[in-house]
Amino acid sequence: MTTLSVPAPAASATRERLLDAAALLFYTVGVHVGVDTVCRTAGVSKKSMYQLFDSKDELLAAALQRSIPGFLARLIPPDADTMSGPERILSLFERLEGMVADPGFQGCAYVSVATGIKSPDHPARKVVRDFHDTLTEYFRSAAEEAGAGDPLLLAQQLTMVYDGINTRAVVQGRPTPDLATKTATMLLELECSR
Repeated sequence: MTTLSVPAPAASATRERLLDAAALLFYTVGVHVGVDTVCRTAGVSKKSMYQLFDSKDELLAAALQRSIPGFLARLIPPDADTMSGPERILSLFERLEGMVADPGFQGCAYVSVATGIKSPDHPARKVVRDFHDTLTEYFRSAAEEAGAGDPLLLAQQLTMVYDGINTRAVVQGRPTPDLATKTATMLLELECSR
């Protein structure tokens, strides 16, 4: 009989502190922040970190994975199920524009990781792809409901708009008022009028 090992409360708390510190530092400093800095910020020894994670790469992937539900909850309106397809798409971009306008905004964590880590086999890049697949599927479902001629193509284009707005806001160092919503509206009108 196999028994499941339940992490001790101390190990669980240490893991959470590491994930919190990693998420904060990877977002604010970048993916190349050192293990020493992550451990110091978390108040955890390197030995403890390596008992919980095989590598910094694994820690980065775990921190990103853990943040996906919360980040999607910030992007996707809680009442999205009651909205039409176009409303679901445009409300996501309106919410994104609100996030981009925040003075503490430093870009999408997933886009930042994808550009900061060049190896497509890195475990964090898999998490980034999963996030983008989830976002694209959200757009595809809404585009299909909106009557788009090619819902997948429109979804991929909308995902590119999402990435582009994040990147433009960081590069320019300022918000992108209505740029995302206007671009998404134009794409919706083009694809749904065919």
